[in-house]
Amino acid sequence: MSGKKGIILTGAIVGILAVVLVKFGNPVNMGLCIVCFIRDTAGGLGLHRAGVVQYIRPEIIGMALGAFIIALKSGDFNARGGSSPFTRFMLGVFVVIGALMFLGCPLRMVLRLAGGDLNALLGLAGFASGIFLGVLFLNRGFTLKRTYSLQRAEGYLFPAVQLMLLLLLLVRPAFILFSTEGPGSAYAPVIISLAAGLIIGIAAQRTRLCMVGGIRDLIMFRDTHLLTGFAAILVVAFVGSLVTSTFNLGFEGQPVAHADGLWNFLGMALAGLGSVLLGGCPMRQIILGAEGNIDSVVTFMGMLVGAAISHNFGLAASGSGPSANGRVAVVIGLAVVLIIGFMNTDKAADVKMKGDVSIDA
Repeated sequence: MSGKKGIILTGAIVGILAVVLVKFGNPVNMGLCIVCFIRDTAGGLGLHRAGVVQYIRPEIIGMALGAFIIALKSGDFNARGGSSPFTRFMLGVFVVIGALMFLGCPLRMVLRLAGGDLNALLGLAGFASGIFLGVLFLNRGFTLKRTYSLQRAEGYLFPAVQLMLLLLLLVRPAFILFSTEGPGSAYAPVIISLAAGLIIGIAAQRTRLCMVGGIRDLIMFRDTHLLTGFAAILVVAFVGSLVTSTFNLGFEGQPVAHADGLWNFLGMALAGLGSVLLGGCPMRQIILGAEGNIDSVVTFMGMLVGAAISHNFGLAASGSGPSANGRVAVVIGLAVVLIIGFMNTDKAADVKMKGDVSIDA
């Protein structure tokens, strides 16, 4: 699946599976949303108390296991880590806070746009602006320092945790929470969700699909390779929404969305800036973690905690709009991430050294 044909095929697969998952029960315009599904999983584990978004999402489990299996087979599995782990953890927290202000990750942003939600245009503008700021830092020598080789067993822990989550989902012990209403109660059958995740994980690992990487490469190198994958998702999901009669053009009345343009813009600006400093979008972090990148696993844990914080402290937006707490958190997040960018910028650094710039996507 190498080359431009491979990335376009991967995008088409993701677009089709997003439509299929909605058809089988996932929320409309949320067939696939990495941040939303991490949030739901955090709720299912009892890390937050928002009863409408609690469900261990098999799609995340499938992506991680699919990427792990194909990385082992292809020889891409490599246990490594040690590149500013707590900084990455904090960036993961703020990426999720920004995304939950918009109510979606970069992937859902594209799916919302494909479904006619014009609020996603403001999110896309903010996302691109955040990535542009991140590229300025990269061009000035931003680095989270190098990674180090780790024992191979360290890389197996993230897939093992995903297997444990799958077991909890299937066994359903009393301490695992399941929404009875709201987005968390809308889901496709486990086998379909898991299979979709496995397919996406395999395809994304082979092609390095990443929305952040696509826009970053366009700005830095005028390279559209990765971006064509998300263009394929947009086109295929748009056709799918027409076929399934879920297309709804406009700003108002969109599913699990709000129409506050300023905070849609700023939320995704925070998500874009944080993601480019991390070296990839939330989906890319899962794929890298499954390949043995423990720094990406730490980022994933930061996203999980960020999702819990967002709902425990009323930071996440809702269909009626952003909360006051959420507005403050996004502003603080932008300030903190900018400070991280400045503090880790070293013009004299050898930015071509493997692992130094964190351009993993």
